Amino acid sequence: MKSGFSNRIRDSRELSRLKMQSNGLSQPYTRGQALPELLKQRILILDGAMGTMIQQYKLAEADYRGLPGNTRFVDHPGDIKGNNELLVLTQPQIISKIHEQYLDAGADIIETNTFGATSVAQEDYKMAGLAREMNEVSARLARAACEKYSTPDKPRFAAGAIGPTPKTASISPDVNDPGARNVTFEALRASYREQIEGLFAGGVDLFLVETIFDTLNAKAALFALDEFFEETGERLPVMISGTVTDASGRILSGQTVEAFWNSLRHIKPLTFGLNCALGAALMRPYIAELARICDAAVSCYPNAGLPNPMSDTGFDETPEITSSLVDGFAKDGLVNLVGGCCGTTPDHIRAIANAVAKRKPRAFYRENSEAAA
Repeated sequence: MKSGFSNRIRDSRELSRLKMQSNGLSQPYTRGQALPELLKQRILILDGAMGTMIQQYKLAEADYRGLPGNTRFVDHPGDIKGNNELLVLTQPQIISKIHEQYLDAGADIIETNTFGATSVAQEDYKMAGLAREMNEVSARLARAACEKYSTPDKPRFAAGAIGPTPKTASISPDVNDPGARNVTFEALRASYREQIEGLFAGGVDLFLVETIFDTLNAKAALFALDEFFEETGERLPVMISGTVTDASGRILSGQTVEAFWNSLRHIKPLTFGLNCALGAALMRPYIAELARICDAAVSCYPNAGLPNPMSDTGFDETPEITSSLVDGFAKDGLVNLVGGCCGTTPDHIRAIANAVAKRKPRAFYRENSEAAA
């Protein structure tokens, strides 16, 4: 019985993969249609860190609950300080202001504040039931900010941020039991599907599956996206970004960046790249490798160097340093989309945007861009 069920799941995944390979070229994007052409014209700019900006507000427990004006969560059990995704419900004006700061700095694409807005991740705060609402409201906030700043010459786009969750489908949480897992593929798929539906309802233009440290987690998210596209008839651009965790050049679940690309290239992402973990200086050889092998646009949004608890942002690099390093990637023709991750601020994004404005985007062959545009 168990073996038969596993076989059916594998067959379903394979069927989905084959459908994506055979049908991916024929179905045009129903949102974000301008993005493929824009990526050919210039290097696009992604926003910077949401968490870093939230930290500047030095919010207390009561602030996360929305007190005193919002009493909805006054009696919620346990501490919720640090649940940044909840702020779209309790402090939406803060999230909107951060979005607008990044747009003012030159971002073409901003991410929704939904990195941890899955039921799997929200279980830590006993708020799994709020995941759908968090995603829809967050998408509406981001979309409203984009509409405020969009012009015919510079349209702005809201990317639905889909994070990795704090759990991993392919690595044991117990060193004494290598076969143990704290989450299943199906639980991740269902959680991601709920997130995707909320983000779409809120109006996102594209989806960003990011900070991938376990390829199996990413496959659950991408499988949920494919199901959603197939069932609704919608098709939005998908960006994929992994994270190399150390100098070995591998993601946490063990793949090199080339293996990581080959595991997910059948999705035909709009962009494929790396973010977080290493700063730009240490990330360069891996971005260069992706630029060599990818037939998609390459993205890079690094941390502001390595962590430094003594810094105001928690990271070492100033906007001048980060932008100079990222500009080096652009100068050498390695990237199509750049931005910032942990420790970056609107000042970092402004400096990056100004630095790469004079650079040409990396030439890439995206066989479904023409069909999608």
